[in-house]
Amino acid sequence: MDEELEIFKKKLLYRASYRGTKEMDLILSKFVKRYINRFDYRQLKELEKFLKFEDETILNFYNFNLLEKDIDKNEVSKIFKKFKI
Repeated sequence: MDEELEIFKKKLLYRASYRGTKEMDLILSKFVKRYINRFDYRQLKELEKFLKFEDETILNFYNFNLLEKDIDKNEVSKIFKKFKI
């Protein structure tokens, strides 16, 4: 199980680091690096869902508090909203 969990974490970090826009690559990769080992399995699954949101949706939520596609209902999004680089 530990090996599977580590592979899952690496996939999440990869997904956060290669978004398509440099800004989101930087913000999300730093966020994931800071929290990935603090999150329990349930939170990691929430992180996976969070990373499926489009860059624009995440950025609008982070910068302007625009709520699209129920991003605010994701537990990780609340942690991300308070995150400062």
